[in-house]
Amino acid sequence: MSSLPRASWWGFALYGVAALVHVTALAIGADAVAAPTKLTLMPLLAVAVLWAGRGSQWGRPYTLLFCAIALSWLGDGAGTFFPFAPELPMMLLCFGLAHLCYIWLFWRILAVRRLPGWAAVYGVWWVGLLLVLWPSLGALLVPVAIYGLVLGGTAAAASRCHPLIAWGGAFFLASDTILAFRLFTPDAMPDWTSPLVMITYCLGQGLIAAGVVLAERARTTSPAAEPEAEPEAASA
Repeated sequence: MSSLPRASWWGFALYGVAALVHVTALAIGADAVAAPTKLTLMPLLAVAVLWAGRGSQWGRPYTLLFCAIALSWLGDGAGTFFPFAPELPMMLLCFGLAHLCYIWLFWRILAVRRLPGWAAVYGVWWVGLLLVLWPSLGALLVPVAIYGLVLGGTAAAASRCHPLIAWGGAFFLASDTILAFRLFTPDAMPDWTSPLVMITYCLGQGLIAAGVVLAERARTTSPAAEPEAEPEAASA
C-alpha cells in the first residue's frame, strides 16, 4: 500500500484541530462557537484531500469524494442553507445523496476484496434500528428506513475497501445511529451524546477521506494500473 510523505497530512491535522474545537464547544454548551465551526469542517476536509492528493490524476474517485464532502457540508448546514424547507428532511436528502456517492466510489471503484461475511451485521443493524425506533418515527418511517438502507449500504461497501475506509464507514454509521436516537428518543439520550455524534462523524469522514487518498494512490501506482506499452515500443 502506497504511503504519503508526512508533510502531506498537515491538512488532516488542521481538520482534526477544527473538529476538536467544535466538539469541545458542543460539550461545554458554547453554541456561538459550535455553530460556525461545524460549517468549517467539510471545507477543511476538502482542503486536506486536495493537499494530500496533489500530484494525483483527477478522475472519478476524487470527483465522487468531493461531491460527497460537498453534500455532507450542505447536510451539516441544512438549517442555514435551506431556511425555506424543513431542516430534518433536507438534512436526510443531502446526506442520502452523499452516501450514494460513497457507495458508488467504494463498490465500483475502490473495492479490493469481496464483501466480507461480517458485513451482515449492517443488515442486522438496519432491522434492529427500525424495530426500536418504529413507535417514534410516525410519518418519517419510510424516509428514515430508506436513509438507513443507504447508510448501511455505505458501511457495507466500505468494508470492501482500504481499512481506513472500512473504519470510516463504521464510524459514520455509529454517528447517524446515535443521532437517530437523539432525534426520535431524546428523553432516553444523555447530553454527552451530542458531542459523541460529532466525534464519530468527524472520525468517519476523516478516515474515509484519508483512506480514499491512500487507496487511489495505490490503485494508480500499482503495476496493474500502468498503461500497456504500444506494440511498436515493445518491439523496439
